Amino acid sequence: MAGVRVEVTGLNKQFRKAGVTIEVLSGVDLVLEPGESVAVVGQSGSGKSTFMHLLGLLDRPTTGKIKLNGRDLSQMADTDRDRMRSQSIGFVFQAHNLLPEQSALGNVMMPIRIAGAPTFVAEKRAKALLAAVGLGHRLRHQPGELSGGEQQRVAIARAMAMGPGLVLADEPTGNLDPDTAEQVFRLFMSLNRQLGSTLVVVTHSVELAKKFPRRLMLERGRFVDDRIS
Repeated sequence: MAGVRVEVTGLNKQFRKAGVTIEVLSGVDLVLEPGESVAVVGQSGSGKSTFMHLLGLLDRPTTGKIKLNGRDLSQMADTDRDRMRSQSIGFVFQAHNLLPEQSALGNVMMPIRIAGAPTFVAEKRAKALLAAVGLGHRLRHQPGELSGGEQQRVAIARAMAMGPGLVLADEPTGNLDPDTAEQVFRLFMSLNRQLGSTLVVVTHSVELAKKFPRRLMLERGRFVDDRIS
């Protein structure tokens, strides 16, 4: 796995609601080097999740550009964006979004199988990832049989399943107690060092953001500071 270089230039996002234009992001600029880890912090409504959705190719900006390794995503067709998202970007969400009827192993295998890999290849990769996040002994357990922290570790393993160059985490510790949140943070940092993926974590927690080597404050739709005290 190799991290991707992210270049965001003049990023704007507007929505229309009841005939009114709402500007959520306004002229966002950002460069992330391959393998860099950064926390994006901001209050509710600051545009954090919108920024994450744009970076993860889940939505398109109103204006501005996003480039991954020099490739302009604004010029890509939807099918190419879908392919890049599934192959190059891993997502971790606050709510885990695990399939309840699947085991931990099945959840992590799924994106690998969807990509067309044989079952034995997907199983081998998924077992290795679950072992890496400390769940090698919980392969056959369904999400409902796991704690919140264990479910989040399964979600992190699933996000890494395709060896993404970019990992995006949206409030990944928001539903966890402080001790478990600290464990999840350390896991992110460990995987970031081992696998080399570029990591962006969105959070409302200044305390969590302070743990990252680089912090960005999003306020009223733009980055206003990269030094959170």
